[in-house]
Amino acid sequence: MKPLLEFVKITLVGGLLIVLPVWLSLLLLFKAIKGAMAMLLPIAKLLPQSVVHEKIVALVLLLAICFAVGLLVRTAMGKRIGDWLELHLLGRLPGFSVIRSMIGQFAGEKDEQSFQPALVEIEEALVPAFIIEKHADGQFTVFVSSSPTPMAGAIYILQPERVHPVDVPLRKAMVCVTKWGAGAAEMRTAMRAQNVKEDSPMQ
Repeated sequence: MKPLLEFVKITLVGGLLIVLPVWLSLLLLFKAIKGAMAMLLPIAKLLPQSVVHEKIVALVLLLAICFAVGLLVRTAMGKRIGDWLELHLLGRLPGFSVIRSMIGQFAGEKDEQSFQPALVEIEEALVPAFIIEKHADGQFTVFVSSSPTPMAGAIYILQPERVHPVDVPLRKAMVCVTKWGAGAAEMRTAMRAQNVKEDSPMQ
């Protein structure tokens, strides 16, 4: 009976560690969308309700604003304005840089270097991690997630020879953490391929 209770306890806790962070993230996302739509509802109400429901109009307006901002930041002037806002205002908001970086990685932005998947050497082991930044002296700040919750963990500053970036999508690296290491073999294969590429003589 005791082993069964222990199994149920461990399984339940493991599930909660995954479900609760996802649930909280979704709640924050929905709350942000709800707040944005609430600000747009007065504009949406200007249209006759017989044409279309005000909430649908507000949602379309929100999507249109996101699309317009996306177009704006693709221009040279818009990029300069966006960089200035991020440096002096948005970057100071708690969690903005991390969330922006992760969304950029999921969207496939090649220039987004934060949260780059890696395998790092800690003591005698290879550990899945994410590169946060590279220092001027070559060292790396890395974030080692605590399985199975990718957003909880520890921060290390490591020498470059102990950090091995791997060419795998961020999504796969996150799944590796949430599934207690399942998929680490693919990260090791990517690391070996990267090492062979770096060691091969230049053509």
